[in-house]
This record gives sequence, structure tokens and C-alpha cells, in this order.
Amino acid sequence: MSNGLSDARFLTVAEVAEMMRVSKMTVYRHVHSGDLPAIRFGRSFRVPESAVIAVLNNPVADAGESSA
Repeated sequence: MSNGLSDARFLTVAEVAEMMRVSKMTVYRHVHSGDLPAIRFGRSFRVPESAVIAVLNNPVADAGESSA
């Protein structure tokens, strides 16, 4: 029987940045803002792969659109 944690895969900030095609600083901003969940190990962060996939699959509004 699996508890789910043994199946979880965690990625480094560099791996997440490569997957998302953004800079590492952008990933850190998402982590610190809470938009991307992460676990801290010492001075580094690990992001669940499932969270990255969820963000990539979530449709986002065009940056040029205004809400007014």
C-alpha cells in the first residue's frame, strides 16, 4: 500500500525553471508568493513535480488584458 509520498517526485528550482522556460528568479518569486508550493531543505527548495504540472496546465489570462 502506497501513502503517496513514496510516489512524489521533487524538482530543484533549476529543473522547474527549465520545465517552465523561465529564469530561476521567476521560480523563486512564485515560491515566495505562494503561487508554487515548495519544501525547504536547508537553504534550497524542492518543488513537487505535480505542482509544476498543475501550473503549466492552468490556463492564464493574456498579460495585455485589463480587468477594467
